[in-house]
Amino acid sequence: MTPPSPSESPRERLLATASALFYDEGIHAVGVDRIVTEARVPRATLYRHFAGKEGLVLAYLRGEDAGIRSLAAQAAAAPPEEQLGLAVLAIAQDIAQRHTRGCPFINAAAEYPDPASEVRELIDAHRAWFRQSLEQAAEAAGVQDPAGAAAQLVLLRDAALVGGYLDGADRVVESFLAAASAVTGLPRH
Repeated sequence: MTPPSPSESPRERLLATASALFYDEGIHAVGVDRIVTEARVPRATLYRHFAGKEGLVLAYLRGEDAGIRSLAAQAAAAPPEEQLGLAVLAIAQDIAQRHTRGCPFINAAAEYPDPASEVRELIDAHRAWFRQSLEQAAEAAGVQDPAGAAAQLVLLRDAALVGGYLDGADRVVESFLAAASAVTGLPRH
């Protein structure tokens, strides 16, 4: 983990530190004391900016959601017939370069089993949006069963993120791309 930049605001340092620690080590494994120490902020600053640790967890997941939505927006800016292929490539790139320790949403869901918790509600909303965006891209690409293709792509992404962490992205990305091509009928990139 890289130390937070002193030029960042205390809130940004807290969120950057917590996000890295939560993703690298697990949410429940990291305590508030460690976060404030590594972010180099007083403990009271955390409570001024976030509703305790769970508020920090929610901010972390909202940041992950925003990053994935940004990638989806880039794909959505392309001509409709190219959007699905670009989304698949973005997923492969994410597996290989950014989320090398699995899916942050799956990881968080494992630590928050109560489906009524605010964390799980955020995760469910993210996954519903993600599935819907893939369905829209599949429909634009002329895929015969866009909802089915989107559901299969989500499943493939989930498996590839876990497999990338366990087996290495270099072993998983090509298999993900081949399976995504079979699901969508699009040529392999």
